[in-house]
Amino acid sequence: MSRLAPVPITRDDAPWLGAALAAGLLAVVIYLATNPYPAYGAGLYLRIADAVAAGGYAPPVRIPGYTAEGVPFAYPPLQFYVLAVLLDLGANPITLARFLPSIGILAAIVPVYLLARDYAGSPPAGAAAGVVVALNPQLLQWHVSAGGLVRAFAFCYALTAIYAGYHVFDDGSRRAVAVGALAFGATVLTHPTYSLFVVVTYLLLWGVRDRSLAGLTRGAAVGFGGALVASPWLGWLTSTHGIDVLTGAAGTHGGIGGGVATVGVSTTLLPLFGAAYLLVARREYFLAAWAVAAELLFAQPRFGFTVGSVVAGVAAVDVARRVPSLEGRLSLPGDGTVERRAVAAAACLLLASVAGGGYLAYEMTLPSDPSTPAFLDDEDVGAMAWAEAETRPDATFVVLDDAAEWFPTMANRTILIGPWGVEWRGPDAYEMQLATFEAVSHCDGVDCVERELSRVDADPDYVYLPKGAYTVRGESEVTFGSLDHSFAASPDWERAYENDGVVVYRAVE
Repeated sequence: MSRLAPVPITRDDAPWLGAALAAGLLAVVIYLATNPYPAYGAGLYLRIADAVAAGGYAPPVRIPGYTAEGVPFAYPPLQFYVLAVLLDLGANPITLARFLPSIGILAAIVPVYLLARDYAGSPPAGAAAGVVVALNPQLLQWHVSAGGLVRAFAFCYALTAIYAGYHVFDDGSRRAVAVGALAFGATVLTHPTYSLFVVVTYLLLWGVRDRSLAGLTRGAAVGFGGALVASPWLGWLTSTHGIDVLTGAAGTHGGIGGGVATVGVSTTLLPLFGAAYLLVARREYFLAAWAVAAELLFAQPRFGFTVGSVVAGVAAVDVARRVPSLEGRLSLPGDGTVERRAVAAAACLLLASVAGGGYLAYEMTLPSDPSTPAFLDDEDVGAMAWAEAETRPDATFVVLDDAAEWFPTMANRTILIGPWGVEWRGPDAYEMQLATFEAVSHCDGVDCVERELSRVDADPDYVYLPKGAYTVRGESEVTFGSLDHSFAASPDWERAYENDGVVVYRAVE
């Protein structure tokens, strides 16, 4: 395929990149308008940032509050230091979790646009890819939500490294090697799974589009350069926690190759269908290999959909080039003309943005809100403020819904059950905490709660119960009722606090 010169952005890009960013801004506005609290959780991330700031920006060894033992600080640190600075400057944690991810997702649209533009030799291809990223509920779910404090920026860094990698192997650009090394280093310092995504993409770019010794050398330079950027943290991590902390975490969250379990899910097959079209129509081997790798290697479908955005942009332009009626130019008032394909592309982008934005608004206003459920509300914030003010600093809690993820940060108290951060203690500890949290949160009576807690020797001072409907791991659960009655009737528990959304029981000594 023809491609544009590796100039990042020119004046000709303005309308097309602007269309992609406008779609992203539309998605952000819809999310913020329909979510007064951040979707999903970022309590652990903010707890880490607070620990970093409290320790004078020296990396903490452990993060307290998440299980009795706390969790190792083994996360890549870049974004936590950014958050620590913002918290030190007086930023509100909930405000950060609500607004900051939007900056990351909007920034990530730029390298997506550039990659598809250069790959297809067409700015409309870049715009199409950017719009697909901006309005894809699966991508927004993990990047514009609270976890986007880390993931949205990892997404941006990874896509920047991949865009640079395209030029590393396609035209040997030295500037691309330097940009790729810096972006890859930033990715390694932000999120391990996105780092693996970059590595896999580079291997495929070399193996499918290059296969030369010079290309291998340039790709290795990016890898070594990124490792050099990340080396201070890697050295601290291995000397503090050992290599086992990394190998143990690799076995959680689906692990490498976890995407095999999702093959056959209709939505995750869409990128493969587009790649199959390009393989047949254009003998496009790299995009086909990239789509298959993203599908099989990663349990998280967001990686397959990221590849699918580029596939969609390239395929859309290829189809348009095959439509005879789109050839030629249209006359404009005065003496101007414009290409028919440009008009058709602009119309399609506008239609896609309106339709995609409408769907997001519909989904995000559903009572269940499958893509951006909030883990916090006003009642949770009130209950957590009470816990911080009215309980002992060493008091322990078990929280029976997704508000648990925020509890140690908002209440400054310890939760005994929860999987957050436990992946760094290995897959066995992680699976035990995850299974117990889910089991306790599904209980309908005090006997069930006590039985599940006894299996892991958890003996909390308080149990925090949601009232009304609640979520567990982002999924809607049963309406509260029998659980409160059961605790109220038990001689072993007494009501310590209650508001319209939460009731907290204290263990009777």
